[in-house]
Amino acid sequence: MTDTLSHTVDTKSEVYNKYISSPVNKTEKIEIQLFKIFEDEINSNNPVLLNYKPQAIRKIAKFISGDINRSASIGIAGETASGKSTITLDIIDTIEVFARIFNTGRIITRVNTDDYYYDRSEQVKQAGGMAEFAKTYDFDVPEALELDLMYKHILELLSGKSVMLPKYDMSGTTIRVDNCIPAEPSKIIISEGLFTLTDKIKDAFDFKIYVDIDNKIQKERFFIRANERGLGKSANTIYQNASNKAGIYIRPCKKQADIVLSGEAQRNRYKIFLNEILAVVKRIHFS
Repeated sequence: MTDTLSHTVDTKSEVYNKYISSPVNKTEKIEIQLFKIFEDEINSNNPVLLNYKPQAIRKIAKFISGDINRSASIGIAGETASGKSTITLDIIDTIEVFARIFNTGRIITRVNTDDYYYDRSEQVKQAGGMAEFAKTYDFDVPEALELDLMYKHILELLSGKSVMLPKYDMSGTTIRVDNCIPAEPSKIIISEGLFTLTDKIKDAFDFKIYVDIDNKIQKERFFIRANERGLGKSANTIYQNASNKAGIYIRPCKKQADIVLSGEAQRNRYKIFLNEILAVVKRIHFS
């Protein structure tokens, strides 16, 4: 796996060295703790964390300390079968367990990017099924999704409004039901999908996360999923198109990501890493 964001320890060490001798406020103390957590993880064997930008730690510290007193939004992107949805679900589960333990109430709300694909069910019927329709329709471009609507919904949630989200059927019907899923505002709004960090939607997020994965592993996962969805002989063509379009729309998002995660780590490792960050929240707000 090629990491286009080089890990510059000296640059990141400036964050640590600036405050290590005498951090002057709570936010800076939190920043030091986070820096150690991130550096320990990135230097571990088979790390969950592959790279990060120092300003991401600074911003996380400001949210934890209360210097930024509003909801935070997280966008997670990566290629098809990279593991982004699984990672997102594990993040949500870990945070919800924390919320139950400390009785914080609603703390995280998910907005699934895939639910914003346009409804093309009539065209699928006319084509005689998903396999035939997919030969002429490109799902692997941002224009296949109503990202403007997603942007609007995220901003409404961040402003404290309740929203009715759409629901898209990923089984092959391409049916989208609008105003289907009630979503309530919370401390964290999290979204994941192929195009979550593309130009139309990226500015909705305080934290941009990219999930990176070895091409061989990603391809194996894709064809397992394609078989489950009954894509048949069209799977090869769909994969090749997805890979080509990822080079245009998805992989470039890695360069602007605040945090790059591995899509290959064991699932419990993501939870361990996040729980270390949540332990900082616990010390600040619940000790």
